[in-house]
Amino acid sequence: MDHWTVAMLGDSGVGKNRLANEFMWNSIDYFPGPVLKPHRGSKPTISQDDYSKQIIVDNRMSMVSVVHNADLDECAAHREQLLREGQGFIIIYSVSDRTSFDRVNHWREIIKGDPAALLLVGNKCDQNDAREVSRSEGEARAKQLGCSFLETSTKTVQNVERLFVTIVRLLRDAARRRVAAAASEQDHGRKRTKCSVL
Repeated sequence: MDHWTVAMLGDSGVGKNRLANEFMWNSIDYFPGPVLKPHRGSKPTISQDDYSKQIIVDNRMSMVSVVHNADLDECAAHREQLLREGQGFIIIYSVSDRTSFDRVNHWREIIKGDPAALLLVGNKCDQNDAREVSRSEGEARAKQLGCSFLETSTKTVQNVERLFVTIVRLLRDAARRRVAAAASEQDHGRKRTKCSVL
């Protein structure tokens, strides 16, 4: 069973906590892990929470640990831990909050280097009457960042499971590429050490 750590980043109020709760408790095939159990409710997150869950993706079990933190200045230490531990990253904005979308590039900039997997998520897509960011704008920003894009809703549970299935697939693909690259380099090194006896 593979084990992945996924970090969720975004402004306060975009729905990081609600997405993590939906992922933990409202899917069909899941087994909660022994890590901290999440609390219900939509209060702003003041400190980092941790969620772990086993999910089956493409007939293979994965343990996914989700961490997210308050995006307040006083939580800088938690953010650094999150950035160190995260293998995959989900940047979240609210489609009903233009400011949260405008800060997407800020969140990408604080992720160190090129992550193995990156997703841009426009949450609260059920709020069509209050929408301030179009789907096409989200897709264009994802293309700019070189990552995949989804719109989600914790109210209707739209694409919540798909979000985490997608990040697991991206992480597995990245791991396969690393293994293949390492094997190729090792094979190339063996070829270089061979010598001919005349």
